[in-house]
Order: sequence, then structure tokens, then C-alpha cells
Amino acid sequence: MIENNKVVTLNYKLTEAGNSELIEETYGSEPLSFIYGIGAMLPQFEANLTNLKNNDKFNFVIKAVDAYGDIDESAITEIPLNAFSSDGKIDEEIIQIGKTLPMQDKDGNQFEGIIVDINDDSVVMDFNHPLAGIDLNFEGEIVDVRDATEEELDHGHIHGAHHHQNNDEDHECTNCGHHH
Repeated sequence: MIENNKVVTLNYKLTEAGNSELIEETYGSEPLSFIYGIGAMLPQFEANLTNLKNNDKFNFVIKAVDAYGDIDESAITEIPLNAFSSDGKIDEEIIQIGKTLPMQDKDGNQFEGIIVDINDDSVVMDFNHPLAGIDLNFEGEIVDVRDATEEELDHGHIHGAHHHQNNDEDHECTNCGHHH
């Protein structure tokens, strides 16, 4: 059963609650695997999976306030257009409505923002999480539940064939750079 320090593998389909428009899904690709109870996932996501086991199905909604929060109007801001210039030119390939751009504040903190409007001398960017303000509906099934290894608990993430090189010699975890 799903409880703290178990590795949970599951498939899910994520839609906006009350709207069948698909946001993302794992079906047809790699299932999601994570260590339950170490804070890697939304608390409400984990709470809805507690005590489920292999092959159990789930279908639950997480309200925006318990997921990525409501829309914060102060996170929508105007940035002077010249901040995006290179050699005095604006790259129109990059400056397009709907594009997500990595930005950095004066303290060196990294943020991702979506361009929501372009004016004559400024760009309006939204730094809210892309899923802010959305009630999330997760539907899917549990694929596997197992104990996490000591090494996984130590590193705080899953180790598996697709996460590091597998050979009989020493290998390095590509997720964290730890040498094993």
C-alpha cells in the first residue's frame, strides 16, 4: 500500500476540472515515479493516493488554492522592450505572445514567464505558474508500489534504468551527480 518512503509508479491523465481539455498525461509515454512522503509532489496529490495499491484506479480534483494557487495579479508585469534587445535589435522569433521565456531578476533568481501582450515599448509577462488558478482533475491508476532503497531515500529521488548508467562498475547518478 502507498505510504511514506514507498516508490509509487502511476499513469495519469490531467485535465482542468469541469473541462475535458487535456493538460498532460503519462499514458503512451513513461509513467510517473516518485518517492511518496518526502515532499516531491503536491501534498493534496499524495493525500489522495494514500493507502492505494497496485492496479487501483483514482479520480480526484485538487482545487487551485491547494495546487498552484490562485492567479496573483502582481506576478503579471510589464518589462521594457529594450530588455529583450540584442545588439539593439529585438528578436521577433523570441518575442511572441504565448512564448515562455527564462528571466532573471537583479538578485540572480531564475523565473519563467509567459508573454501575454506586446506593446510599442514593453512586453507584458505572466510569472504565475502555468497551472495557477486551475482546479486540477487527476485520473489514472497505480502501476507499482515498492519500498524505496536507502540510496533513493538518501538522494531524494528514484534510481532506475533510465536514470543512470547500468553496468557492473561504479556508476554515477545522472540525477544528482553522486558517485556510487
